[in-house]
This record gives sequence, structure tokens and C-alpha cells, in this order.
Amino acid sequence: MDAVASKRGKQTVRNMFLSTLVTAACAGVIYIFVPHDENADPVKAVDFTVELATVRVAAPYPVAAPEGLPEKWKPTSVRYDAAAGKAWHIGFLDPDGKYVAVEQSTAAARTYVPQVSRRAKDSGTTETVAGRAWQYWKGAKYDALVLPGTGHTTVVTGSAPKERLVEMAAALRTEPAGTPAPSASAPAS
Repeated sequence: MDAVASKRGKQTVRNMFLSTLVTAACAGVIYIFVPHDENADPVKAVDFTVELATVRVAAPYPVAAPEGLPEKWKPTSVRYDAAAGKAWHIGFLDPDGKYVAVEQSTAAARTYVPQVSRRAKDSGTTETVAGRAWQYWKGAKYDALVLPGTGHTTVVTGSAPKERLVEMAAALRTEPAGTPAPSASAPAS
């Protein structure tokens, strides 16, 4: 019986080895024939011009969006939620691949800012951008620049360094509420 058991054990190991070789060969063939590009950017840029034009008509506040940012800034997300504080959002990747978002809402700033900035807290300091004093909020994950407005709040937040947040805030332009034009020239409010 020992010889039979020994032969079965060797066959089992041999069969496992052959199965592994066949599986590896199949995986290799699939890898070769499935198109892939290691240099491709997995994050797709979005065009927010249509949403911006629509929101500028619908929102009860001057809607902010950046103009004149270098091409290396990539818009990655856009949305407007009329039910949740009439919240406007545009997300970007900065030239270094860090996240920066423009957030606006009619929701109470004391709850809205910590929500969109991942619990950042007011540092008690300000940053002057385009002649306006933005509150600087500091957080474990995101920092934020906060500009309270009349009936709304504008927040520039993200994982990018403060200099990039300032760059985004400086690029923001607004149109008065109810304006259908997709571009603007007034500083963000």
C-alpha cells in the first residue's frame, strides 16, 4: 500500500504542477491579446460647460467656475444637487495629480464646509485671493479656502497644497444667478 500511496502523491503533485502551467499559459495569452496601455491616464476629463450653463440659470446664487487654468488642470467631476442645499460641485486634478474641488451651496456653512472638506477646521487665518479674504481651513485629509457669501458659501478644497487651492480660487469667475452665459468675468463671491 505504501507504494500505491506514494505513486498517488506524486501524481497529485505532478497534476497540480501541470494545472498551474496551463493556467499561467492561458493568462499569458490573454494578457498578450487584450489591449492595454500602461501610459494611458485612467482618469477621464469631463466637459462641464453644459452643466455650468444650466446651473447658472437654476442656482439662486452666482455660480463659480474656473477660467484660464493651464491645460494641465483636468476637470474630473461635475454635479448640481438642487435638493441638497442647491449644491454645485466641480472636481479637478491639479498638474501634480492632487485633487481640488470647487463647492458651493446654500446649506449652513457650519455643517457644509466640514462635510465637503472632510472635517477641516477653521484655522483662524485668512488668505487674500483677488482682493478678497478667504478663510483658511486646515484638515487631516483636505484643506480648504472658504468664502462666505450672501445666502451661500463657496469652498475650494482638496488634497492639493494651499498654493494650488489659491490658484483655483484666483481662477474662479461667476455670473449673477439666473444668467445663462457659460463663461464669466466677475470674481467669485
